[in-house]
Amino acid sequence: MLTSLAYIFLVGLTMARICQLLRLPRIIGMLITGIVLGPYVLNVLDPSVLSISAELRRLALIIILLKAGLSLDVKDLIKVGRPAVLLSFVPASFEILGYVLLAPMLLGITHVEAAVMGAVLAAVSPAVVVPRMVYYMEHGYGTEKGIPQMLMAGASCDDIFVIVLFTTFLGIAQGGSAHAIDFLNIPLSIVMGISLGLLVGYALYVFFETAYVRKRYIRNSTKVIIVMAVAFLLMAVEVWLAGKVAVSGLLAVMSMAIMMKNKSTGFVSKRLSDKFGKLWLAAEVILFVLVGAAVDIRYTVQAGFSAVLVIVSALLFRALGVWLSTAATPLSKKERVFCVLAYLPKATVQAAIGAVPLTAGLACGKIVLSVAVMGIVLTAPLGALGMDVCHKKALQREANPQS
Repeated sequence: MLTSLAYIFLVGLTMARICQLLRLPRIIGMLITGIVLGPYVLNVLDPSVLSISAELRRLALIIILLKAGLSLDVKDLIKVGRPAVLLSFVPASFEILGYVLLAPMLLGITHVEAAVMGAVLAAVSPAVVVPRMVYYMEHGYGTEKGIPQMLMAGASCDDIFVIVLFTTFLGIAQGGSAHAIDFLNIPLSIVMGISLGLLVGYALYVFFETAYVRKRYIRNSTKVIIVMAVAFLLMAVEVWLAGKVAVSGLLAVMSMAIMMKNKSTGFVSKRLSDKFGKLWLAAEVILFVLVGAAVDIRYTVQAGFSAVLVIVSALLFRALGVWLSTAATPLSKKERVFCVLAYLPKATVQAAIGAVPLTAGLACGKIVLSVAVMGIVLTAPLGALGMDVCHKKALQREANPQS
């Protein structure tokens, strides 16, 4: 395992640096590293690492969500308002509709199977989007209109919405039926996750503040460990309550961090945010290399032109959803185009659930996985590159950014 981790860090960082020198996003180098080192090309990664790949990816995602929450001012989020809510479900709904309309004609599957495929592909990747939004917030890009805050919140809720739909469509494809309660779980999961996170965040704030008042000082490094441990428990709550009460662990983690940010002094929250930023340097490599390792390049080749056509067409539906969600807002055309680019990347959710229909024995399982892999390969670099290239031209920069 240690040898594999050495490969992941050394080769991943080297490839990321090479891509930087070529003016390409670092993520591309990390994804290529995972594909090449993974089980479908050179197969040099230890099976013990691959067996806990999902947990390691979740760990990395938790770190960046904590970093995001500690950088997010709730006043800015409230100021954004309606478009943040619409971005939580409208673009994904449009993209799923695109798959339902086009996939049966181009890929020869049923409409229900197309809905399953759409639910797999429709989730935007917070692992690609959130780090960039945090960077833009720290450097003042688009913060006056709350664009990074809007996209970060929308991307987080977008995943919850799509995953609940995926579970529902998968049940229908397996011969079940959809019930109203399945769709009610979407807002319930969001509300419960946010409520739980805010409650736990306030409790942590009181705990740290009480220790400070009583002069029992807690080092910031110790606070980071405590916050991380509590975040792990919030993610576990989602699993513990599965089938009973719908709770979003990801939203709970981010909400906890937002509460701590807005209750603590700016100095304390900034120190914690900086420390999680340093942790992200390592977590980022693990996340994207292991996402790349989950990509079976053979399925990508087999998917062919029809799969590419379906993905691109569905992305046009998604772009329309983003455009409508940002209509009648103060955003300029350049800023709305940037929002479209930011909502393109697919990665973590597709790597996590792409193989589920195949494992469940659905006839469409192989083609769903093929299209999911193709979606990662096409959209993760495209979205990352689009944001990296366009943010300076599309987003106005504040005179006095956070850093």
